[in-house]
Amino acid sequence: MLTTALRGRVGDLWDVLWHSGISNSVVAMQQIGYLLFLRRLEGSDEKRRAAAELQNSPYKSIFASHDECRWSHFIHLPPARMLPHLRDHVFPFVRKLSYKGQKFSDYMKDAAFAIPSAEVLAQATAIIEDIYTLIEQEQVEQAHDFHDTHGDIYDHLLSEIDTAGKGDRFHTPQHIIQLVCELVDPKLEQRICDPACGTGGFLVGAYRHILTQHTSPEYRHTGESGMEQGLLGDQLTDELQWEVLKEKTFHGFDFDGDMARIGLMNLILHGIGDASLDAARKEEAEHKRFDVVLANPPFVGDAYDDDLHDEEEGSGKHESHFVRQIFDLLKVGGRAGVIVPMGALTGTSQMHQDMRRLLVEECALKGIICLPSGVFQPYTDTAAAILIFTKGGHTRNVWYYDMRADGYSLDGQRRKVKENDLPDAIIRWKKRNPETDTDHSARAFFVPAEDIRIRDYELEIDSYREAAA
Repeated sequence: MLTTALRGRVGDLWDVLWHSGISNSVVAMQQIGYLLFLRRLEGSDEKRRAAAELQNSPYKSIFASHDECRWSHFIHLPPARMLPHLRDHVFPFVRKLSYKGQKFSDYMKDAAFAIPSAEVLAQATAIIEDIYTLIEQEQVEQAHDFHDTHGDIYDHLLSEIDTAGKGDRFHTPQHIIQLVCELVDPKLEQRICDPACGTGGFLVGAYRHILTQHTSPEYRHTGESGMEQGLLGDQLTDELQWEVLKEKTFHGFDFDGDMARIGLMNLILHGIGDASLDAARKEEAEHKRFDVVLANPPFVGDAYDDDLHDEEEGSGKHESHFVRQIFDLLKVGGRAGVIVPMGALTGTSQMHQDMRRLLVEECALKGIICLPSGVFQPYTDTAAAILIFTKGGHTRNVWYYDMRADGYSLDGQRRKVKENDLPDAIIRWKKRNPETDTDHSARAFFVPAEDIRIRDYELEIDSYREAAA
């Protein structure tokens, strides 16, 4: 979590761009991401140079022949010179940059430097310098702990997009992402994909989940949402493990290239430098197969892939197409955690019925966690559910959990509250037993697949719930 001082300066950074006339939240986020990336890039380059010196290995700096593109160089230029220098020299350098073997040109070819004035740029860079001073102070004060401060900064900026009046995209709350990751349990050396990655939240969540699994208990803590987290990864003692985790594990697709760029910056600032994020269409992704797929397909508004939309069936049914796409992306035996609107569990369209039949007959549908209406406020009060399934085989029993509170008020304000079922859901999931969890009046219970078939693949929890005696 960010300190109050850091949170304040990050808010100031957002406000500088917001009040400069950049009223598009995505453009503002991109510009901030570019500046944060440039500030971190030089520090990362220096760390790699120092490591190479310790190993007596040769090292070629990213800035070889381009020292003028270092943050430490242009930050001292007068504002009137800094603006054209970034626009005409630094930004073209970044667009052609190969970072640890990953060419940014694929992501940055349509990017634009949009900071409107020298004064705004000077204010923004000065705030970023203050932020890094505060980060260094925090690292000294918390020498025996580890926090993903860069990632927390970007998360806070993304939360500003979520603020009413600043955002037009659907974002999944971090604690819901962490819950899905706990249920699906992605592992080291598995290939993980989000085919609707947006800002990369599920990929970052999976990264943090894997780090937690490889962090010693004494370095873990219980977060605000009651779930365990530890980001040190001290049990990853082989450099090859880190290489696989950061360079070969995470893959994402999004039909919006602007969001894919924001997602890329998000992953970089969380320490994942070589994830594969593409503004890919469905047909470009289908040849790939993954061990884990995590996704919240956008079921609000118009932000979804046209390839998943069937004009004859209507725009409300595209989640059925998306579940099918996730099935296609999985390896046999691969696991998925996907959020769908509750209507997908009850819809009478042929697509909805086919989707539910697919989950029961061609997958092992493991669990359905019913989220309360209001979890996705302020975007919508639509109720939703998390589907957990494995590709291949068939379903024997489905575990249901009726979540009634997620630790926040279920209104547009989403204030922190005491009531929180997330830790209970995780505990029950790990201890679930179809032989004993048979009370259909309880919070959690199993339903035999045969009962689901009898009801023509109806999956809504109320179809199987019984009143308490």
